[in-house]
Amino acid sequence: MELRLLRYFWTVAEEKNISRAAKLLSITQPTLSRQIKDLEEQVGLPLFHREKNSLELTEDGYFLKERAEEILALNDQLALALSDKKSQQLTGSFSIGCVEADNSDTLSLMLEELVSDYPQVHFKLVSGTSDDMLERLDKGLLDLAILLEPISTDRYESLVLPREERWGLLVSTESILSQKKGIEPRDLAGLPLLCSSRLEVQELLAHWSGLAFENLSIVGTFNLIFNVFALVENQVGSALTVEGATLYHGSSQLRFVPLKPEVKTKCVLVWKKRLQTPVVKELLSRFKHAFQA
Repeated sequence: MELRLLRYFWTVAEEKNISRAAKLLSITQPTLSRQIKDLEEQVGLPLFHREKNSLELTEDGYFLKERAEEILALNDQLALALSDKKSQQLTGSFSIGCVEADNSDTLSLMLEELVSDYPQVHFKLVSGTSDDMLERLDKGLLDLAILLEPISTDRYESLVLPREERWGLLVSTESILSQKKGIEPRDLAGLPLLCSSRLEVQELLAHWSGLAFENLSIVGTFNLIFNVFALVENQVGSALTVEGATLYHGSSQLRFVPLKPEVKTKCVLVWKKRLQTPVVKELLSRFKHAFQA
């Protein structure tokens, strides 16, 4: 006899009404009625006296309800015990890197769920550029990392995350560019720019603008956007970045203006091709379950 059928029967016996029981069980009333009928045929005994607006247990129904309660309680206890055992077994720590991007929220959700399910697990979160993260991965200082495209991941295992990152310029609200709905290539003529020190990002900007990178008015490069906010406010330059990295700057003097034509890339979860610890395996399985097609 299936546990599912016993739980259906026990819920109907408690509610004495098919409609209410079906609602609690999140199934349709006809489905539940059919399941109860199948159970009665399976045991070969009537389990309910069917009245107009309620169901009353027969003597055999009372007997089965008592046994069902015992069996379901044991099953729930077993499931809880196994869950506790699993929580106790999965312990340890890991290190993960993440770039400044909108997908940092995705990582936060994953870490929140992991440590909630496994309180013995601890993590070290490192921020930096994609180049920084790859260097740390190669040295064994990180177990896995979330990087921002464009990036080469040929030497690693990887999983592309679905949320797209929109590129644009972070500009001062005193700049005429802050009034535009989109930054066009022609707007870059003579415009002081702050750009990532990553070669891939510089190539992205050059390809979009149709100009060689050395022909752009680059006044400075940076690795993390946080230190650039004040430079943009003071109009030292406008900074090329993704929108997600600017969401929490907290300044009324800055505005993100997307590139036009639009440029979007994605973030990629990467890890080295090696045997992973149980904790890292668990985190990877959660990412794959959530995002792998």
